[in-house]
Amino acid sequence: MTESTSQPARRIEAGDHQSYMRLALSLATKSPPKPTNYRVGAVVVDTATNEILATGYTLELPGNTHAEQCCFEKLAEKHGVPASRLGEVLPDNVVLYTTVEPCSQRLSGNLPCVDRILAIGNKINTVYVGVYEPEKFVSVNSSKQKLEDAGIGFVHVGGLEKEILEVATAGHEKPT
Repeated sequence: MTESTSQPARRIEAGDHQSYMRLALSLATKSPPKPTNYRVGAVVVDTATNEILATGYTLELPGNTHAEQCCFEKLAEKHGVPASRLGEVLPDNVVLYTTVEPCSQRLSGNLPCVDRILAIGNKINTVYVGVYEPEKFVSVNSSKQKLEDAGIGFVHVGGLEKEILEVATAGHEKPT
């Protein structure tokens, strides 16, 4: 499994959401282009220390893995717990940056990313997204509502939408 090393985010100032989103976007480019998924990047940050706890991108780990799922699986391995128990070991002030809104439904039958976030409990207090999920695979994404209902902030980080969508949809058939 890919190693997840904690590292201070020295080059990114605390609260620089645009730079964290750019980091997530750079991770998304590592994902192989496929017509059946979006290329997404994600970064988990401890806001108390401005430490990057984990990074991930679509299909980084074996299986049909999403970026957020890769972050959580690497954190679980690092802490020696199942991903379902991450809330017991994560610090209290964690945020997630993801280039595309976390999925609320998986056509593959895997656990949706929003449910993975909710399972961690109150440790993730905000999810920053670069774009809302396009309606290509799932017509209505309910992640924003589910997160807000659970008291988790949902913040759109604007300014990179065009680049994020270009990367996310690489490998998809383009309309003519």
